[in-house]
Amino acid sequence: MAPVSEAKKRANAKYDKKAYDSILVKFPKGTKEKIKETGQTVNGFIVQAVNDKLNIKK
Repeated sequence: MAPVSEAKKRANAKYDKKAYDSILVKFPKGTKEKIKETGQTVNGFIVQAVNDKLNIKK
């Protein structure tokens, strides 16, 4: 895979800042491994859980 240019990195960061909220969450040790055992990514699992709780349909 070709390396990503600095311009592309800046463009991605600018888009992400405009399009997404970033939230830091902390869980007890072992939670990450339990999430991975579901076969989902950690981010995907958390996003789905929040969307389900808030009744957000995607």
